[in-house]
Amino acid sequence: MADTGGEVVENGNVDPPQSALIFIGTGCSSAVPNALCLIQPSDPPCHVCSQSLSIPPDQNPNYRCNTSLLIDYCGDEGNHKYILIDVGKTFREQVLRWFTFHKIPQVDSIILTHEHADAVLGLDDIRIVQPFSPTNDIDPTPIYLTEYAMESIAVKFPYLVQKKVKLGQEIRRVAQLEWKIIESDISKSFVASGLKFIPLPVMHGEDYVCLGFLFGERSRIAYISDISRFLPSTEHLSLLFVYKYNSVRLFKDSSEFVDISKYGGGQLDLLILDTLYKKGSHNTHFCFPQTLDAVKRLSPKRALLIGMTHEFDHHKDNEYLKEWSRREGIPVQLAYDGLRISTDL
Repeated sequence: MADTGGEVVENGNVDPPQSALIFIGTGCSSAVPNALCLIQPSDPPCHVCSQSLSIPPDQNPNYRCNTSLLIDYCGDEGNHKYILIDVGKTFREQVLRWFTFHKIPQVDSIILTHEHADAVLGLDDIRIVQPFSPTNDIDPTPIYLTEYAMESIAVKFPYLVQKKVKLGQEIRRVAQLEWKIIESDISKSFVASGLKFIPLPVMHGEDYVCLGFLFGERSRIAYISDISRFLPSTEHLSLLFVYKYNSVRLFKDSSEFVDISKYGGGQLDLLILDTLYKKGSHNTHFCFPQTLDAVKRLSPKRALLIGMTHEFDHHKDNEYLKEWSRREGIPVQLAYDGLRISTDL
């Protein structure tokens, strides 16, 4: 598969040092295979899910963990920093499978798109990628998230949020995290491990705002993992949206714009975009028809699709996408777990 300017490599870092995107998960919340297909098989059996019983996962692009991206950011001095977007239910498996394969030694910072289970329920396992300390005497990993997500996680994981042990409470080894709130004015960028990120608010169901992110100076990359509808500001620059406590308000402001459209002068080198089901529509996610329509509207230089259910067969559907790409002039393919793309950030 072609990339955004570098080489697709099988394992390890490239020489000379270069940044890379590593797709450690490309599946939906329930992941693939769908367990129901295995414990209550249909007749005939689900082709995609039944493969998991005969093909090793590392050789099976239809085996998909929860959607997550690891950015291997190589700065100007050649030092590598590892930035993780989302830490879902399958995080431990992803570490065992892909951190070892790609020789990833640690996570330097974390960014959360939202606080749903498939994005945060692996937070307890962050300790496995941190130095061991029975007394938690280590530097915490910075984690960037919205105020709304912070409030939710404080309920889900109070022991990861509290800073001091209560009187009489024993010290227990837990992940050490430094919580950093993404400002309610989401037009403002933030820097994680030396790399600048611009929040891209999108609807994830009509009652919920989720964040995608734009990053990269030499290559412009947009990562949008959970979307049912683009906000006009994100797609067309017509308005600036403010996100606070999961509500949206609008105001006109021409001082700062986030431009991810080709025709607005901000063509993306790579668009990484959600696609849940092959047909129809869904109330909280893009499905294949909506995803391809969005790709045509935004017209990036190339696109990779993530978040797929077991309805997608990697080889078969990528053959269809090859023809679609030829016809539309925009290279699009399904991503897969373990894919590493070298790029210049």
